[in-house]
Amino acid sequence: MYKCHKVILTAVLLFATVGAFAQSVAYPGIGRPATTKEVAAWDIDVRPDFKGLPAGSGSVSQGQDVWELKCAQCHGVFGESNEVFSPLIGGTTNDDIKNGRVASLTRRDFPGRTTMMKVATVSTLWDYINRAMPWTAPKSLKTDEVYAVTAYMLNLAYVVPDDFVLSDKNIAEVQKRMPNRNGMSTQHNLWPGKEFNGTAKPDTGNVACMTDCTPEIKVSSMLPDYARNAHGNLAEQNRIVGQQKGADTLQPERKPGMSASASAPSSPNIKPVAKTVDLAIALLAKHNCNTCHAQDRKVVGPSFNDIAKKYSGKVDYLAGKIKSGGAGVWGPIPMPAQSAPEADIKTIAGWLAGGGAK
Repeated sequence: MYKCHKVILTAVLLFATVGAFAQSVAYPGIGRPATTKEVAAWDIDVRPDFKGLPAGSGSVSQGQDVWELKCAQCHGVFGESNEVFSPLIGGTTNDDIKNGRVASLTRRDFPGRTTMMKVATVSTLWDYINRAMPWTAPKSLKTDEVYAVTAYMLNLAYVVPDDFVLSDKNIAEVQKRMPNRNGMSTQHNLWPGKEFNGTAKPDTGNVACMTDCTPEIKVSSMLPDYARNAHGNLAEQNRIVGQQKGADTLQPERKPGMSASASAPSSPNIKPVAKTVDLAIALLAKHNCNTCHAQDRKVVGPSFNDIAKKYSGKVDYLAGKIKSGGAGVWGPIPMPAQSAPEADIKTIAGWLAGGGAK
């Protein structure tokens, strides 16, 4: 009898194993089913009805502290910076808050559109800050810090007062004061389906061409050598919004397979120690220095070449500036304090003080 029970139990376990295996190979050769914890880690979106919003709170003053430490270097102290990304704050009025529609969006003479002018739901701000900010360390903000930073942005746009504390309990009330809350429309029918606009009609009725079609037009462009620097260096003429950088037309065109260093002029006076240079460059990438600095051109901050030239031999000074951060030396955008190990900071400072060769 015991052996019979053992055989039956083995058969049941084998059947269960086969069943589980069959479920796990619904997509053969493509991973495995996600666990409940893995799904929960990815399921962090916050909907306009605030489903998915975690409990928490943060004040305007707390948000200012977080902002100046982790956000101002890209967006400016008041969210007005136009140097790295488009401005976040500006262009909204008290009438917009009252009406729920930003009037400046329809003005042809208005110089630009800020985030606060366009965004319709406060959940969009919260969700994006939570999942994508700060730029150099996405998802590193704590829940209460996200509430605080969102509150600070709303305060800059006069949506909430200076002493306001934003939380999951009152965020729905804040939504009623968003300047462009009535600016979202689904009348364009970009997505067919009654859940958006009450009709299943698509946005267009076009039919794909299948016979007697015109030849496909291929559009391409190039900058001939004789015109490469005809109107000055394009890299110095770009609009200041965002990271779109023009070609450095002072340098010869880079051919396929040619490295950046091969197309740039060399510096015969610099004789770096390869091991130190390699380590310093690796540390620049490790600690996200390349996000705001480049070797030979200004990005957010000055180029490494310019820093090396200005502070030649000043290892201790450079180490102190890297560690403490600050603003005003190279422009209005502040550099955040660097929390890298002391030895790493010293290595980077020594590399810069020695010429910053690559």
